[in-house]
Amino acid sequence: MLGGAQVRHIIELKAAGQSISGIAKTLDVSRNTVKKYLRDPGLPQPRRRTPRGSKLAPFTEFLTGRIELGVLNAVVLFRELQERGYDGQYTVVKDFVRPFRRTHVSAQRLTTRFETQPGEQAQVDFGRYSYRNLEGQTCSIWAFVMVLGWSRALYVEFIRKADTASFIRCHVNAFAYFGGITQTILYDNTKQVVLERDQTGAPVWNPQFLDFSLRLGFAIRLCRPYRPRTKGKVERGVGYVEKNFWLGAQFVDDADLNRQARSWLDHIANT
Repeated sequence: MLGGAQVRHIIELKAAGQSISGIAKTLDVSRNTVKKYLRDPGLPQPRRRTPRGSKLAPFTEFLTGRIELGVLNAVVLFRELQERGYDGQYTVVKDFVRPFRRTHVSAQRLTTRFETQPGEQAQVDFGRYSYRNLEGQTCSIWAFVMVLGWSRALYVEFIRKADTASFIRCHVNAFAYFGGITQTILYDNTKQVVLERDQTGAPVWNPQFLDFSLRLGFAIRLCRPYRPRTKGKVERGVGYVEKNFWLGAQFVDDADLNRQARSWLDHIANT
C-alpha cells in the first residue's frame, strides 16, 4: 500500500497532465497501481489535535465547521476567530489547520516574469463563485478583479451579470478607487472585449467597449490565445480574492457583500 504522500503525488501528476504510464515510470510503480489509486485515492484522513487547555479549545467546533465548508486559509480563520474573542497566537490556528490542507505540488512550466512601470499597465479578469442562499438554492456571482501591474494594488467588485454594461461600470469604479487610469489594460479573449478573431487572427473588438477605451484614453492589450499565464498578476489576484476574502464571506445581499469587499481591500489586501 502506498503512503499518503505517494498517493497525493499520483493525483497531482495526473492533474498536471501526465499519462498513467508516465506517472508509473516517475514513481517506479506499476500502471495498475496508478489506476487503482486514481479510482480510489484513499488518502489518510487528518486527525484534529488541540493541546489541552489551549485558548483555541472553545473555538474548535467553529473551526471545524468552517473547514468543512472549505475555508482552509489560516489567515482568514484567524481573523474570524479574533472577531469572536480569540486572543491566542496565529501559529496555533495555522497548526490546527495544517493537517487538513493538501500539499499542492505545481508542475507548471517556468514563465519569464513580466514587469511594468508605475501607471503603465493594469490587468483585468473575472472570477465566478458559488454559494447557497438561505433557501438552500445554489447561486453564483461574478467578481470583477483589476490589478495594477507595478504595485499589485487590487480592486474587486461583485456583480450579477457579466455583460458589457456591467464590465464598463466596474472599470469606472476601479479607476475612481485607484484615482487614475493606466496607459494599457491587459485582458484575456473575453467577449466583453473581443467578439471573435477574423481569418487572419486579428481581433474583432466589442464596439461598445472599444468606444469606452478610446474615450477614456487607455489601450487594450490581449493575452495570446490559450496562454492565460501572460496575465498572471490578475490570475493570482482572483485566487487571492477567493482564498482570502470569498471563503470567509457571509452576506445578506450584494450591497453588503461589496461593502465587506471594500473594507477588505482597504484594511487587508492593499495595506
